[in-house]
Amino acid sequence: MPLIEIKVFEGELTPEQTKDLIQKITDAIAAVESEKLRDVTWVIVNEIKSGNWGIGGTALGLADVKKIIQAA
Repeated sequence: MPLIEIKVFEGELTPEQTKDLIQKITDAIAAVESEKLRDVTWVIVNEIKSGNWGIGGTALGLADVKKIIQAA
């Protein structure tokens, strides 16, 4: 039974995006492993409060991460 955990900032994904992500991750597991695993694949999306993540000793919020992505 595959168990996939995904961590995102709270409010980063809409409910529709979360459903889509769960479906696509499940599809990927079924395609790579076996279609038989589809019904037993667990996908958990954990929302982390903004400011509760950090890189290099600095706490980051969703706005900070968006700035990092834009700069890349």
